[in-house]
Amino acid sequence: MTGTARRAATATIVAVAIIVLALALWKLRVVIALLFLGFVIASAMRPSVEWLHRRAHVPRSVAVILHYLGFLAAIGLFLYLVVPVAITQIDHAIGEVPTSRSQLHTAAVHSHGIRHEILSALDKRLRQLPSGAGLLHPAITVTRTLFEILVGILFMFAVGAYWIFERDQTISVVQSLVPRRHRRVTRDTWVLIDQKLGAFVRGQFLLVVIVATLLSFALWLDGEPYWLLIGAFAGVVELIPIVGPLAAGAIAVGAGLTAGWTVAIGAGLAVLILRQLEDYVIVPRVMGHAVGLSPLVVLVSVISIGYLLGPVYVLIAIPIASIVATLVDVVVHGRDPADEEAPAVLFAGTGEAKP
Repeated sequence: MTGTARRAATATIVAVAIIVLALALWKLRVVIALLFLGFVIASAMRPSVEWLHRRAHVPRSVAVILHYLGFLAAIGLFLYLVVPVAITQIDHAIGEVPTSRSQLHTAAVHSHGIRHEILSALDKRLRQLPSGAGLLHPAITVTRTLFEILVGILFMFAVGAYWIFERDQTISVVQSLVPRRHRRVTRDTWVLIDQKLGAFVRGQFLLVVIVATLLSFALWLDGEPYWLLIGAFAGVVELIPIVGPLAAGAIAVGAGLTAGWTVAIGAGLAVLILRQLEDYVIVPRVMGHAVGLSPLVVLVSVISIGYLLGPVYVLIAIPIASIVATLVDVVVHGRDPADEEAPAVLFAGTGEAKP
């Protein structure tokens, strides 16, 4: 009886500990997601950092800083070239839309049909909004949210920078915890996952630029009134598998209808042709088999992560699925990670961890 009670108590403690750990991880899911994104950023930078270190003898710390400065420069160039045109298109899109409560009320009274229903609903909601000091609390909430987002972004990039230097030491620690016969496979599996994640991120960045550029140009030729806004939106939502391209296509066609049926049909054809070009030409050449996942696995991963964790976490669905698939190949199927071809997007896989 004593042994049974001891085993029961031990099982209960283990079960409670697992539940507590699961709840703690759930509460810390935002921090964990930021940590994971930091690791992914480091994976994307690592080959070029190592290339600069080997070829130009640039210290790794300086190479990381150069990457971040290049990223900021790219954002600045984008804002300089795109934002003025985008603002003009937004002003044109707004057009005669009322911008004050009095204008909205007047428009709601004199409008008809669907326009009347929409403006009347907006007018009703605006009249229910607080005013004066009542707006102070929402403003404080928004400011706090923006500050939290900024801190999260800085934390993510800081993790990426530190992980460039700490990965190999971490692999060595993990290797020391496993049996000697599994240490090489452990190291090779970790490095292969790192290479896959890096290739995926670099490939996604290229796809965003390519899709935004090609679709913007196609919509401009088609006469789409908001060609730059829709093209930039389509590029950004490439980060969201399956759902993003569908949303971009629907918006392109819907905006085209404001200029006429021919423009809408042209926009739909542009999106369809680009989609086919992306599936059969661009993605195979840019991404190759970076993550090695089938479309069905991608779809299930995106839906599952989005349902369990929320829409924001869809961005990490494919990297997580890639890690799981690689571990299944090595642990379940018994594949040797050293025999797997390392994916190469812009840079070949480098930075092997030392045994």
